[in-house]
Formats: sequence, structure tokens, C-alpha cells
Amino acid sequence: MTGPGEEMHALVERLYPLCRSITGDGVRATLDIVGEYIPLQVHEVPTGTQVLDWTVPQEWNIRDAYVADSTGRRVVDFAASSLHVLGYSVPVSATMPLAELRGHLHTLPDHPSWVPYRTSYYKPEWGFCLAQETLDALPDGDYEVCVDSTLVDGHLTYAEHVVPGQVADEVIVSCHVCHPALANDNMAGVAVAVFLARALAEQRPYHTYRFVFAPGTIGAITWLARNAERIEQVKHGLVLACAGDRGRLTYKQSRRGDSGIDRVMRHVLAVSERPHQVNEFTPYGYDERQYCSPGFDLGVGSLTRTPYAGYPEYHTSADNPDFVSPEAMADTLAVCREAFSVLDRDRRYVNLSPYGEPQLGRRGLYEALGGRSDTKQAQMAMLWVLNLSDGEHSLLEVAERSGLPFDTVAAAADALLGAGLIKE
Repeated sequence: MTGPGEEMHALVERLYPLCRSITGDGVRATLDIVGEYIPLQVHEVPTGTQVLDWTVPQEWNIRDAYVADSTGRRVVDFAASSLHVLGYSVPVSATMPLAELRGHLHTLPDHPSWVPYRTSYYKPEWGFCLAQETLDALPDGDYEVCVDSTLVDGHLTYAEHVVPGQVADEVIVSCHVCHPALANDNMAGVAVAVFLARALAEQRPYHTYRFVFAPGTIGAITWLARNAERIEQVKHGLVLACAGDRGRLTYKQSRRGDSGIDRVMRHVLAVSERPHQVNEFTPYGYDERQYCSPGFDLGVGSLTRTPYAGYPEYHTSADNPDFVSPEAMADTLAVCREAFSVLDRDRRYVNLSPYGEPQLGRRGLYEALGGRSDTKQAQMAMLWVLNLSDGEHSLLEVAERSGLPFDTVAAAADALLGAGLIKE
């Protein structure tokens, strides 16, 4: 998986510098780059559109911003990093003493060399983010302050990519595209989603896979509002975020706790023997909380490495491309592919010879296992599949109950199906 890991990391490096927000040209530029990798259907939703209990806000764009000292030297400069400006800052052009300016400055005293990420989406405000050590070095005096931004009626932008399946039932994969200059949160999630979509397109998946690239919260809410009439097609879902740090994998379950994706992710992580953690659902975090809101109650979980706010670099300038690793992104991608493989192959069967154990030897089933390193496991899998093929138990349930890997159980089912002992 080194190859995809390196390619994903290169995509993160391309996306990282762009100034993204919940609306604006930064989102469009991000989707333009994603569109070089996979075809996208881009949607523009006008300001003022009612989306569930929310309203699409005005569109924000920014050209320049800085704080300059009396010599004209920029001591805080948007051109150096988009994190330096409070997201959604309204325009300002003024000169003021440092004492007055301090009320608009945001730092991280516990990490004096890092710049924080801060926003003010729904309250008109302006501000700057800077390193504490930079602030400490500023002498008293007057400073020129400029935020060259616009906040006007426009659009909220999001995009979709669909990998057609054998059935119309959908799996949604959702990631947010609104954070500026943050590599793990969430350009690593975007990169993994892109390469997951490409991998799925190389095969003929059973489910239809719909990838949603949208701003956090308001983007997912907008997507749900615009797709409410067809929401019953969504059978499973996964929110991808923080996909590239070196921490262990963390899966947050859906609101239901026993949805198909919950069971698949628990099984895949357990049998892989990867270091991991499975957390219960909470109504806070990423967009799984929108998909799992009680009116929709979709079976959507969330896959991260270190979870939301769980690492010091979270929402700071230290979340840069060096913080994410190709190996970690490749591992996240591999887990997603393994999980969706299980999801696509999970079936229920009926035993066509349910009275007593059918004779497997005369059907050549035992001989077919000869030479396999897991012959005993494979034999047990056949017996388990036969016993639980009553139309009620799925192959994943067989794997869970038997303690056998899903791949072994699925292979046993294929053999039994070929021998005419079970039917779907």
C-alpha cells in the first residue's frame, strides 16, 4: 500500500495551502483538484435557501489580510498561512493601538509557536490568529489592520461522486472540505475518500457508493435536506476524518449501535488485529451526528485514527503535511476497502439439505480444501454456514458467532453454493 499512501500524501500537500471555509472559492478550488482524480457532480445552493432548520449563509471570500507595525512590516500575514485570519472575518481597514487590537487576537499559550484555527461563521466578527511568541514580541504602538474580504449573497458548494453498484441501495462516504491549512483534519480524509472511490470503480461493487464532499455541518445538513425524499436508499454510511495521523484506528458507532456498518467495522478491526478502539455514539463530533439525527437515524458511523480533538495538533498550524504519514493513510484506506468488501459480500442463505449434516466428502468439498493452510478453519466454516443458513442469519453473523474470519466464511459459502447445498 506504499504507492497509494505516497499518492494520497501528495494530494494532501496540494490541497493543504488552499483557504477553505464553509462557502467560497476555496471550496471550489478544492473540488476542482479532487475532480482531477474522480468525476464530480458539483452543486451550488444559493444563500438564503432553507435547509432543514438552517439557512444557507452568505458566501465568504478573502483576498488579503494582515497586521502591520509602524514600519509597514507585516507581523501577521494571511499570505503566509490562511490560519492567520479568523474564518469568516468581516472586512476591516483601521489603525489601532496594540491594547485595542489584542481583543481580536487568538493564540495558544500552551503551545507558543503554534497558530490556532478559529472561526466565526454565524456572528459578524473579525480577528487574527498568531503564535503566542509572535504576540509576546510585539511592542506597544499603533498597528495597521486590514481584512480584505467579502461576505455577500452567493452559494454553498458541495460535490458528489457515485460508483454504480449492482443494486440501487447506497453506501454514503462523507468527508468535510471546509478546513483551511489543516492536513489531518481533513485533507487526509478527503484523500482517502478519493482513492477509495477509485479502488471501488475498478471492480463492480454490489452496493452503489455515493461520496459526499461537503462543508462540515451546514454541508451535510444541506445534502440531507436536498435528498430527504430518497434517503431510504441509504443503507450504510461512513464519515471519514483525521485519516492520516499515526494514532490507532478509532471507529465511532452509529446512533443505532447495531447497524450493518457498525457490525462490519467491529469485525474487520477485530480480526485484523490492528490496534484500534470502538467508541459509542455521541451527538458531537463530525457529520455522523447529522446523518444519525433522530429524524433520519441512518446507519452511519465515523472512522478516524486519533479522534476529534484527541491530539494536541488538532486545529492548529502543527496539523501540517508532516503530521500525516503515507503509511497511516494507506492503512486507513485498506481498512475501508476490507470493510466494504464484507458489506458487499454479506448475504443470507438457506440450507437445501437441512435434515442432518449433508455428506460433504462425496461432493468433493473436503478434497477441495486439501493443501490449504487453514483447512481446519475452512471445514469448520462450512459446518457453521450449513447450520446457520436458515434465511435468518447473514454470513457476518456466522463469522461473529463462530469466531472465524469473514473471508473464510464467505469462501465456504461459495463452495457450498457451487455444490448446490445452499441457495441465496
